[in-house]
Amino acid sequence: MTFDNSYKGKRVLITGHTGFKGSWLSIWLHELGAEVIGVALEPSTLKDNFVLSGIGSKIKADLRADIRDAAAMRRIFEEYQPEIVFHLAAQPLVRFSYDEPVDTWQTNVMGTINVMEAFRHCKSAKVAVMITTDKCYENREQNHAYTEDEPMGGYDPYSSSKGACEIAISSWRRSFMHPDKYAKHGKAIASVRAGNVIGGGDWAKDRIIPDCIRAIEAGQPIAIRNRHAVRPWQHVLEPLSGYMLLAQKMWEEPTKYCEGWNFGPKMDAVVPVWDVASMLTEAYGKGTLLDQTEPNAVHEANLLMLDITKAQTRLGWEPKLSTKEAIELTADWYKRYQSQNVYELCVEEIKRFANL
Repeated sequence: MTFDNSYKGKRVLITGHTGFKGSWLSIWLHELGAEVIGVALEPSTLKDNFVLSGIGSKIKADLRADIRDAAAMRRIFEEYQPEIVFHLAAQPLVRFSYDEPVDTWQTNVMGTINVMEAFRHCKSAKVAVMITTDKCYENREQNHAYTEDEPMGGYDPYSSSKGACEIAISSWRRSFMHPDKYAKHGKAIASVRAGNVIGGGDWAKDRIIPDCIRAIEAGQPIAIRNRHAVRPWQHVLEPLSGYMLLAQKMWEEPTKYCEGWNFGPKMDAVVPVWDVASMLTEAYGKGTLLDQTEPNAVHEANLLMLDITKAQTRLGWEPKLSTKEAIELTADWYKRYQSQNVYELCVEEIKRFANL
């Protein structure tokens, strides 16, 4: 997956580049020859993939700014004149959103609007891919996969904020950047939704793989708080490859792809949390599980699946890894990060994935 040199020399702005997905996207685009401009808050921990890989010192600009600061976003866009934008910055945790609901909405909704405003007023900016989540859908816990035209919603503050993001993106596209009026504004904007991503360098709270690795490294049993929750698991490189393919196609045909897109795994990758933890301990070579399912825990979705037919048929995108393969690639990073050059490790895994 070379992307036909479409990113070579392009100025690409990534919000949230210090985060888990953002760091991997920054590395991949840097390797493809893009001039990457990263805009984010400080990384969460010194063990984050962004820190250990050193990608911040390799890209064109490693900037610190809050997407809630509209003026800062406008200044950065004006100074660096990006051509392509990937908006990943967010408050990404469901359980944290119960503790900080207002902050979650301000960051996710108004932050997204600030980025869109900076994008539409920036002359050089042509393509924007706005990353939301599979949790943006009104989840009825039903046994079918959600298609892109289903209603937005969300039970908890995080999920509802992402549903609101999708509504805002749709509004801005129709109001200011309508594909039918492309000749006038010259902008192409799309939104993308992915499932639960896993991969090396993620240390976020309340995520199953980081929880597993922390417990293993501490020599403690792995506490599973909701063993029956079912998620569409995928390696981080899977949706990133979809985002990059979409942006490439939007650059080539700017009026054809300005809509919402699902980038989930195949249906056999939708498995319970307990099974994921079991596969992780097997791939890592150590670790024991402890069932601590909380009957009175705050609400989190039990069943959530994405229909990826549209991405398959219209973009030619396909997920490459099974759940087992995704977990094995993830475990490989965590087994090696303490003793090897992390940037080279990430590039190795990207090349391995791209050549599948």
